[in-house]
Amino acid sequence: MSELKGKIDFTLFISANNANPNGDPLNGNRPRINMDGYGEISDVCIKRKIRNRFQDLGQKIFVQSDDRTDDSYTSLKDRADSCEELKKEMENKKKANRDACAAIACREWLDVRAFGQVFAFKGTSVSFGVRGPVSIHQAVSLSPIDVISMQITKSVNSEPGKESKASDTMGTKHRVGFAVYKVMGSVNVQLAEKTGFSQEDAEVLKEALKTLFENDASSARPEGSMEVCKMYWWQHDEKTPAISSGKIQRGFEIKEKIDHPRKFEDYEITWNVEGCIEPEVEEY
Repeated sequence: MSELKGKIDFTLFISANNANPNGDPLNGNRPRINMDGYGEISDVCIKRKIRNRFQDLGQKIFVQSDDRTDDSYTSLKDRADSCEELKKEMENKKKANRDACAAIACREWLDVRAFGQVFAFKGTSVSFGVRGPVSIHQAVSLSPIDVISMQITKSVNSEPGKESKASDTMGTKHRVGFAVYKVMGSVNVQLAEKTGFSQEDAEVLKEALKTLFENDASSARPEGSMEVCKMYWWQHDEKTPAISSGKIQRGFEIKEKIDHPRKFEDYEITWNVEGCIEPEVEEY
């Protein structure tokens, strides 16, 4: 695999239409919202979806969801132990080498060399961490969002022997009527050199971002309710470009064409930063 050509920056605009992009478990699973009324999607949620897409694209992933596991392991320790080379190195009580362990883990799993990972398990003589080159910001909506709630009921009993519905048959579902979220991220070359994140890995990441919501449907996010509308991808030639990631992301000018936008086309999105390379732009 070839080394990363240069730093990468990327921006996605994703839409939510009658969906709950990322529920807050501490707030009744309502869509996340900040103090100013703008919707949010956590970076952890976005990374989970990227990992799922990595799996769909045939890559080996260390942090897998229980409902999407593609092996027989039910814990991270079991999955780490499944790599004989890594297990042998971690259990070497006399000469356990953290750098050697990190190198093995990065070769074995794409998400480790992309996002990093902490390996700290009971019964092993060494613990180590990997710092990944791919960083993702939490997504924020372009406009304040309205959260819609509805009451739901069950039509059957959860337990036998009851003549009427149990008291737990009432519930509440929450959704966002419509919103567009901006996702920002980058790939650091210096960290990519340490983990072995390659140019080929970057192409896999790019494909995962394009198809972020494939195979992601659920009751909270019905098929087609979440989609990637537009993606900007900057492939720099330098490890440290003269234009910073912050300046690139501030280069967007976003205007609402109408009050209360109801579709992606209701936003006018332009980007311009003098002296910066032009991004590759894809619309879907």
